Amino acid sequence: MVRMSDLVRGGAAPPLPSPARRAAREEAPESAPRPPAAPAAEPPALRMASPATAMASPQAPAAPVEPAGDEASGPPPEAIFADLVAVLQGVRDTLRSGGPLPWIVLAERLETALRSLERSGDLFWVANRPAVPPDADYVAFHQARVAVLALRVGANLGLDHDSLIELGMAGCLIDAALWQLSPALLRRLDALSAEEQALYRAHPRVAAELVRRLAPPSAAIPEMILQHHEREQGQGFPQGLAGDAIRVGSKILGLVDTYTGLTAPPSLRSGLRPHEAIREIVRSKHESFPPALIKALLSEISVFPPGTVVRLNSGEVGRVIGVNRRHPLRPRIEVSDARGEGATGKVIDLAETPFLYITGPVESVR
Repeated sequence: MVRMSDLVRGGAAPPLPSPARRAAREEAPESAPRPPAAPAAEPPALRMASPATAMASPQAPAAPVEPAGDEASGPPPEAIFADLVAVLQGVRDTLRSGGPLPWIVLAERLETALRSLERSGDLFWVANRPAVPPDADYVAFHQARVAVLALRVGANLGLDHDSLIELGMAGCLIDAALWQLSPALLRRLDALSAEEQALYRAHPRVAAELVRRLAPPSAAIPEMILQHHEREQGQGFPQGLAGDAIRVGSKILGLVDTYTGLTAPPSLRSGLRPHEAIREIVRSKHESFPPALIKALLSEISVFPPGTVVRLNSGEVGRVIGVNRRHPLRPRIEVSDARGEGATGKVIDLAETPFLYITGPVESVR
């Protein structure tokens, strides 16, 4: 198996691609050699530490987004996410033209994303924004969201570096087969005919076969794609797998794919707010997803993610500005003025104020 780390770094230290290296790569002719194909072998299992051990090591809460990147801090998260969406739109065009998939480019973008997530949660929150840019391809945008959120959840569960890059690659191509379907069909997923439903339910198998033919650096990548709609009690598709028969990576992708689909659906219906999507998933946790995975996602997203306007039991209204990963129901709040309009500058950390708590979200502040 080609190690993911070998795709993006030649030695022990994984440097971010410099502007010079990136420019050279972008100017390289299309006939540049493709990365070597992985030898045919049984797909290796994702390497994962004990969930108890992984959960016992909390990460720092998200820091404010910095306006610009440099060699020490890396590119700003908005640029990283936009770049990943652009690369995936290029992958769409490559697949349609029958060209080779740029695995090395994709691995480098995921390496950059992983480093950003290791520094802070800012990239996670950029990817968590459900608004699809007007000029973006929906499938590319959705897959970029899935990849970034899956990287963060996988890290929370203790996946090692190479397994995270494999997971991110699978997330980036999870719905590659949907590029073959009509956008009009995707916009009405809630009202498909029996024939259209069969086409849609075939997309994990079609995407997995498509990726297999493109010489992925790991046999685990198409396997994760194939299984991402399988569910814990065997009610998924296309194989009806259950429990331990489903790869850990596929379970992560399935959970994140469900969450991102609820918050920004391809159909014409409005998406759920993040806390509503989490509640919807939690209701079915014993049927669809293992509780440990939901806990790993919940620790990042929280029922009240940044930007949510909430009311406290004191009557005060404020906007969530930060999440406490150990206490997802007790975020940091910036209190609004007496009319509930502008910020007062007063910040309350609910993790440190046990007698204050959120009574619920506020639809609009008047």
